[in-house]
Amino acid sequence: QVQLVESGGGLVQAGGSLRLSCAASGRSFIGYGMGWFRQAPGKEREFVAAITWSGRSTYYADSVKGRFTISRDNAKNTVYLQMNSLKPEDTAVYYCATSPRRNTVPSSPNSEGLEWGQGTQVTVSS
Repeated sequence: QVQLVESGGGLVQAGGSLRLSCAASGRSFIGYGMGWFRQAPGKEREFVAAITWSGRSTYYADSVKGRFTISRDNAKNTVYLQMNSLKPEDTAVYYCATSPRRNTVPSSPNSEGLEWGQGTQVTVSS
């Protein structure tokens, strides 16, 4: 079973940047897609970004395209989310997740068998 630990959240002013990290352990990192999701108070968890195991393909929610960048370092078993031009509506708990099957990417928070981290809070002040 994989363990995921997120870090890098915090409080930032609108227009600022943050870089989230998610370190994986307990299972091979190679071959598995990774994703970031977020959940704001009173709202459902939503997809933010995903990346294939090779890093060659990335996917983004429309709300973050052009502002967020997902990447991974397979040598460090870590996936990153660089967040620029942050807006107050980006405020949420951010979770990383991994697919239970090789060669797939987590694209929906309701996908069966996703493994989740504990989350990291991102707060963007106006």
